[in-house]
Amino acid sequence: MRRLVFLFLCGVLLAGMTGCGSRVGVVVGDEVNVGKGGGPPPWAPAHGYRAKYRYRYYPDAAVYLDVGRGLYFYLQNGRWTVAASLPRGITVDPGRYVVLEMDVNKPYLYHKDVVLKYPPGQAKKGRKNKNKAW
Repeated sequence: MRRLVFLFLCGVLLAGMTGCGSRVGVVVGDEVNVGKGGGPPPWAPAHGYRAKYRYRYYPDAAVYLDVGRGLYFYLQNGRWTVAASLPRGITVDPGRYVVLEMDVNKPYLYHKDVVLKYPPGQAKKGRKNKNKAW
């Protein structure tokens, strides 16, 4: 009988200890997620990797287009505006753009440098090579 009680208690203790394992994705502090992610934490820079944003810059109109997000960045009344479409007063030539890759999601932060490198009227036409695989 003692042996049966001993085995029963051991079984209960072992069953209770299975819930003591570490959990994945435990929230610690305010909003820091600790666990198996798939990369470094949000506040740490990844080693050698930077998020790239690809823009089409139309020098004649000083307009940026983020093709991936479908957003236009343009200067209006002295302030940069972000919209899904351009206002009626601003037109761009769809064939005259420059492809820019930047590390920021606000391309107008480097607008002075972009204007110096690609002045209005000197943009090359976009790539027309349809056979190039991405």
